[in-house]
Amino acid sequence: MSGGGEERDRDGAPAGDAPGRPATRRNRLRSAALWGAIGGFAFLVAAQGYLLVGGSLPFGYAWLFGLAATVAGATLALAYVAEHRIARRGAKRRT
Repeated sequence: MSGGGEERDRDGAPAGDAPGRPATRRNRLRSAALWGAIGGFAFLVAAQGYLLVGGSLPFGYAWLFGLAATVAGATLALAYVAEHRIARRGAKRRT
């Protein structure tokens, strides 16, 4: 126990805080970039699955990768904007 009278975990944070890294701008951007990569790759997996079951696309692979990059960018932006709102809403429910 520290001199403040409240219990703390081994990192020095109050024991009741949520786990994970603090929501700094850099951490939010890193998280959003990872979600963007997941969104882009998920789009490519869905397109590949469509091609494997016999579908055809009205454009070539260059357009497909460009569209996947657009999906990744949109996912990144949405994740960056929405992350703090979701975390804040979750914190309100815990209290």
